[in-house]
Amino acid sequence: MIKVWLAKHYSEQFRKDAVDLYESTPGATVRSVAADLGVERGTLRNWLD
Repeated sequence: MIKVWLAKHYSEQFRKDAVDLYESTPGATVRSVAADLGVERGTLRNWLD
């Protein structure tokens, strides 16, 4: 079986909103925000850098 990795593309506004949500939520973790938004933790971490 061949697995194909399809990269998801997120709009700049979605990325900004995700970072804003993380930064404005007291006690938020990358894990919880990423799960809420349906993105990978590493993806959210990259946006925070």
